[in-house]
Amino acid sequence: MGILNLTEDSFSDGALFLDCASAINHAEQMIHDGAQLIDIGAESTRPGSIPVSEETELERVIPVLTALKKSHPEIIYSIDTQKASVAREAIKMGANIINDISALRYDNAMVGVIAAHPQVKVILMHMQGTPQNMQLNPYYDDVLFEIKDFFEERIKFCLHGGIKHKNILLDPGIGFGKTLEHNSIILAKLYYFNTLGLPMVLGASRKSFINMISPTPMESRLEGSLAAAAFAVLGGVEILRVHDVLAHKRFLDVFCHLSKAGVN
Repeated sequence: MGILNLTEDSFSDGALFLDCASAINHAEQMIHDGAQLIDIGAESTRPGSIPVSEETELERVIPVLTALKKSHPEIIYSIDTQKASVAREAIKMGANIINDISALRYDNAMVGVIAAHPQVKVILMHMQGTPQNMQLNPYYDDVLFEIKDFFEERIKFCLHGGIKHKNILLDPGIGFGKTLEHNSIILAKLYYFNTLGLPMVLGASRKSFINMISPTPMESRLEGSLAAAAFAVLGGVEILRVHDVLAHKRFLDVFCHLSKAGVN
C-alpha cells in the first residue's frame, strides 16, 4: 500500500503533493514501482496535528481519486479519513477501502456509510487518545492485551452496525499513542492478533520509533522501515502501508521467497 498524503503537514512528506498533478504523478510512480493499493489521505494525523474541514478533505481527495480511478482502475484505493461525509463521496467515486484511524469512533455516521456499501472494506486502527494528545503520556498495563480487547469491541460494533466480518481489517497503530517500548513489543509479537481471524495492516514506514533506535533523519529511515517490514511479514501482516514502494517490493520479494523456502 503506497502512501499518498495530500496534506501540508504530514510528518514525512507534508506539502509535497498538495497540487493535484503532483499527487497523481506520485501515485502513478508508486503504482509503477509495484504498489497494489494506494492510500489517499488529506488530513495529517501526526502527533499534534490540526484537523482540517470536511470541505478541505473533499477538495483534495476527490479530484485525485477520480483521475486515478480513470487511469488505473485495476488498483485498490483506500481513503484515510475519519469523516463519514468524505467516505461517502469517495465511495461514490470508486474507493474500495476506508482507513479510519479512529476505528469508527470519531463520526457516528461512519458505520452506516460502510454498511450500506458491502463492496467496501474498512481498516480499524488502534489509537490511544487523539492525534492532538496521543503522544503526551501513553500508558498500558498490557499493550497487546489492551489492543486485542479494543479490536474485539470494535469488531462487535461493526458487526452490530451491519458491516460484514469479511470486510474488516485491523491495524495495531504503530506510533499512535505508543512509546518505543510499546511499538517494539507490538512489532515483535504481531502474531498475537492472528487469533482474531482478520487481515492485518501495518504502517511503520519512516516513523519516529526508528529514529529512537537508530538516530536517522526522517528521509533516511528506509533501512529501519525494512526491518519493521520483515517483522510484519513474519507476524502475518497482509498489507504494508509504506512510503518507499520500490525498495519495499524488492526487499519483500526476496525475503518472502526465502521465508517460504525455509518453511518447505
